[in-house]
Amino acid sequence: MSETVNIYPVGIQTFEKIRKGNYLYVDKTKYIVDFRKKKMSYVFLSRPRRFGKSLFASTLQAYFEGRRELFDGLAIADYEKEWIKHPVLHFDMSTAKHMDMSGLLSELNLKLLQYEKIYGREEGAENPNQRLECLVKRAYEQTGQKVVLIIDEYDAPLLDVVHEKDNLQSLRLVMQNFYSPIKSLDPFFEFVFITGITKFSQLSIFSELNNLENISMFDQYSAICGISKTELTTAMKPDVEGLGKALGLTYDECLEELRRYYDGYHFSNHSEDVFNPFSLIRALNGQQIDSYWFGSGTPSYLIKSLQKYHVNVMDIEMNGVSVDDFDVSPEQMTSALPLLYQSGYLTIKKYSPITKSYQLGYPNMEVKVGMLKSLAPNYLSPVSVDNNGLVAKFIELLYDEDVEGAMVRLKAYLSSISNRLSNKNERDFQTVFYLIFNLMGALIRVEEDSAIGRADAVLHLPTAVYVFELKYDGSAADALRQIDEKGYLIPYSAEGKRLVKVGVNYDSEQRTISDWIIKE
Repeated sequence: MSETVNIYPVGIQTFEKIRKGNYLYVDKTKYIVDFRKKKMSYVFLSRPRRFGKSLFASTLQAYFEGRRELFDGLAIADYEKEWIKHPVLHFDMSTAKHMDMSGLLSELNLKLLQYEKIYGREEGAENPNQRLECLVKRAYEQTGQKVVLIIDEYDAPLLDVVHEKDNLQSLRLVMQNFYSPIKSLDPFFEFVFITGITKFSQLSIFSELNNLENISMFDQYSAICGISKTELTTAMKPDVEGLGKALGLTYDECLEELRRYYDGYHFSNHSEDVFNPFSLIRALNGQQIDSYWFGSGTPSYLIKSLQKYHVNVMDIEMNGVSVDDFDVSPEQMTSALPLLYQSGYLTIKKYSPITKSYQLGYPNMEVKVGMLKSLAPNYLSPVSVDNNGLVAKFIELLYDEDVEGAMVRLKAYLSSISNRLSNKNERDFQTVFYLIFNLMGALIRVEEDSAIGRADAVLHLPTAVYVFELKYDGSAADALRQIDEKGYLIPYSAEGKRLVKVGVNYDSEQRTISDWIIKE
């Protein structure tokens, strides 16, 4: 295995450590220049988990601490001439997850103590809000410079309990109390930066801080976190070539695979294309394309939301959401879509200015296959049947050009699960097919939309293209006729591969596939 050219900061979120250790740093300091030029002083940024919010917060901290030596050669070095050293209070709330009220209070106590060691503590200050207020004022008095406040993942303590009314209420009060002095401290602040995943509008932080600029959906900040295509094809180009070699792909093919797997995030109407940094860095570092971000844990609040709103696996993609629904806080949501977007499982595919609505879809293969795999057991249970095993076997048989064998296999599988399908209607049958074909997408290229209309599934293999059309209580001959009449094969005729049509009929009496016709 070849060595990577760059040293990748896997799991490192501290700017200083990255710069001193000569790790690859994708320069995001032009955004700080932008904040300073526009004299912005209260900024809120929402991005999915593990998307580089903490690294950006750490970069801001180093900048405001005047640590010029860390910024050599970066965009801000050309702009900043003074490098004034400000006192910085940086609170990372991600350490306060899964806690009850007393746990949260003791966590805040620890965070405040570390700064009280430096700036001292007022005698009468007992509650977190009083202590924060005194800290800011003391830091300002002692240094003669205005204070910078950074709150990273401000909503972390609340997200996990968003479905627990009582617990949410008490924890929200603690956080509300802690954040409450921010507005009145305006004269003492140089800059306030807050990150999170959602916008809890009930938190006074948003109602009182009416000067808080939410930059999360502005085009010019769409690539403030994550890695853009330009960044990937410049600084990281040699490692993309190296990964290609390791996988037996050309540079362009490797880029296309990385794009298919990790790209596709859009955070605004005309957003840059953003790659998931967590997965991309791990793929280049380990020289293997895999589900890194998805594999690093699906938050429990998300699974609970999908259950609460009875989300059907086929309905997740390509749903429209109005702009008003988008900025809604978790307590006021009427569907799981905004949360799926904020958490990074869906992204903006299209914005319609006329209806002021967004179309949402999975950003990429990693998320789509990960999502379907975690939801599949609800539809394809018995656990005794290995869904992945079925999919792999099906593809192997197609590779061996044994379509008949693949269909026999599928028929047996459907017979084994049909008794457990909820209401045994056409929709359930389609859901199962949708899942099976999409899980194949992890291994081969699968598509459903063609310019002319949609075949139920098109599978691309090295030597052949398979077009499947499914009928419910009809006949396989009808299905084949539809492939011909609608011209589903036309888009693939120039590829020089064998074209195979498969018409399939599902019989609701037998609850499995009754017949199929395979035709080249």
